[in-house]
Amino acid sequence: MIEQQSADQKRPPVTVVGLGPMGAALANAFLDQGHPTTVWNRSPGRADSLVARGAHLAGTIAEAVSASPVVVVCVKDYDAVYGVLAPAADALSGRVVVNHSSGTPKQAREAVDWADRHGVEYLDGAIMVPPFAVGKPDSVFLYSGPRAVFDAHRVTLETMGGPRYLGADPGLAVLYNTALLGLMYASMNGFLHAAALVGTAGVGAETFSEIALDWFAPDVVVRYLRAQASEIDKRNFPGTLGTMEMNLTALEHIVHTSAEQGVDAELPALLRAHAQRAIAEGYAGNNYLAMFEVLSKAGPRP
Repeated sequence: MIEQQSADQKRPPVTVVGLGPMGAALANAFLDQGHPTTVWNRSPGRADSLVARGAHLAGTIAEAVSASPVVVVCVKDYDAVYGVLAPAADALSGRVVVNHSSGTPKQAREAVDWADRHGVEYLDGAIMVPPFAVGKPDSVFLYSGPRAVFDAHRVTLETMGGPRYLGADPGLAVLYNTALLGLMYASMNGFLHAAALVGTAGVGAETFSEIALDWFAPDVVVRYLRAQASEIDKRNFPGTLGTMEMNLTALEHIVHTSAEQGVDAELPALLRAHAQRAIAEGYAGNNYLAMFEVLSKAGPRP
């Protein structure tokens, strides 16, 4: 099932299963680039606008997967994947499933076992952009699984966005996705807490963002982390420019200032607790990035 990739060949057919906002965006991207596109959804009414653009609405899931060598799935979670595809297991044999549904690395590996039992080639994927950015070359889509499957169907993958291959371990894409979302939420909460602090002095979030987001985040935080990433890999955390104890003092000030200003102090208190734990575990004289060692181990249950 190697796809023709030369410019003078027709785009290969594709089936999209699941037409929530993201699934519909995927289907629209395929239609935009001239892929013969079959769609299927439990609620067929969601396909109306796609059918108006030329998509074929399959009457059954078996008909849908039989229409294309590649079946792109975008549903709620892995249980939903099995619930949708199981009735069409026989029709799936010999085809490729590209799964963009949410879950865990363990579930991704279990999905490979399910696919193997049914004679299905499988790629696990993670979409790292909102629906409106689907179809743009610079939109990041992460994939893990067999390299040969990724390479053979790159034309289809590139239609959705910029595909990045992470490795053969099928759990890598969803693991990256979870890690990046964790970074996103931590970063957003950090900004929102900081904006709440300066907001007590009448400073608006937009005004604060000119320093916090235009300068401090990219030029101080991101630049420092990028420069030190290799040192994290080496587990090298010298305290010559600042120790964990010094950082604990700063965190104490954030906690107390939050309380003084009437702003919720739970987030900085959690950060302070982690610094205290790092010191208790022997990292008092190391720099703050030694927190990596603390976070790499399971802590006390909440």
